[in-house]
Amino acid sequence: MDGILLINKESGWTSRDVVNKVGHIFGTKKVGHAGTLDPMATGVLVVCIGKYTKLVDILTGHEKEYVATMRLGIKTDTGDITGHILEENDSVVSDEMIQKSFTSFPRKYMQKVPLYSAVKINGKKLYEYARENISVELPTREVVLSDLNLLNIENKEITFSTCVSKGTYIRSLIEDIAATFGTVATMCSLVRTKSGNFKLNDCVELKNVTQDTSLLHIEDLFFYPKIEIDEIVKNMVKNGNKLILDSVEERVLLVYRSCVVAIYEKENQEYKLVFKVI
Repeated sequence: MDGILLINKESGWTSRDVVNKVGHIFGTKKVGHAGTLDPMATGVLVVCIGKYTKLVDILTGHEKEYVATMRLGIKTDTGDITGHILEENDSVVSDEMIQKSFTSFPRKYMQKVPLYSAVKINGKKLYEYARENISVELPTREVVLSDLNLLNIENKEITFSTCVSKGTYIRSLIEDIAATFGTVATMCSLVRTKSGNFKLNDCVELKNVTQDTSLLHIEDLFFYPKIEIDEIVKNMVKNGNKLILDSVEERVLLVYRSCVVAIYEKENQEYKLVFKVI
């Protein structure tokens, strides 16, 4: 079985739990996902099966959209409500201050990676340092928020939506937003509503997945221009050869006998193979 499965991950499952379950259902160990969701988070998890695991890096790079709720006045070691409380306060933040902050918050900035994450430092994951109580300098990375909207303020909880670049941690974003109010906050709920072009409404519940569940394929995932090829070129694609194509597009889908068989990407005057299913 080769293809993409869109799962609406439920709370309490790790992304690895989902991958393992899908692998068991389809009888393969060749399964991966395109972007980790924290155990408490729910929503779109793109699962790649068989040959499509080679697309994980491409799909992980897509923007992701979330709806999150933050609770003011609490800071935890994990950055979410499941962690140990490190700080509590009764700071009062006006609705006006909150609205102003969401409007002015930078859409591009250097974000510090949270300690409880799988980012590696010297070959060791950050959460492993945390569990061993070893101090380590947290790396930063540039993140881009293409969208940030305040949705609701109720008591000490603020709900917002955001669309972010690869590698953005919503737990860190929440702490950074709270800092502009002069207080602390932690994440108490998170839903990934979109990953690339895949929306929550496109997803299935893991409990409903069987071997007969339909999978998505190249033509369902990418909408690059199509180029029809003959058998000679098809064999070149099979061998992973570079091609000279009559196109100026950055990426194209190659079609053989009405079936999409590969993605090719422009490289100087030629096109190189990105992904194939033959």
